[in-house]
Amino acid sequence: MRILVVEDDPLIREFVVEALREAGYQVIHAANGEDALAWCGRRVADVLVTDVRLPGRVDGWQIAERCREQDPDLPVIYATGFSPVEPRPVSGSLILQKPYDPADIVRAVKTTGRRTSPN
Repeated sequence: MRILVVEDDPLIREFVVEALREAGYQVIHAANGEDALAWCGRRVADVLVTDVRLPGRVDGWQIAERCREQDPDLPVIYATGFSPVEPRPVSGSLILQKPYDPADIVRAVKTTGRRTSPN
């Protein structure tokens, strides 16, 4: 299963990516919304894990909405400590409050992730 992790804080991104890889997932990561949207356009992920508050013009809510336009069933996990805008999660998503333990992300992926069909 492939996970797209969107997190602007390099330390948090590193620990999330490492925890997911140790759990056996393939991980793609982006530091901002614009890069994340490029990955979403390629439909490379089975689960999206995104920070809500990101630098630039695209936040985590927008990433999820745009990715769901390409893949309506994409599971989404939002991670947030603070968001200046009203929450608008996509249906079937989870919200994790920061700070969280790496095991929380792995559990959330297992909970929301769909099984991929073998090639």
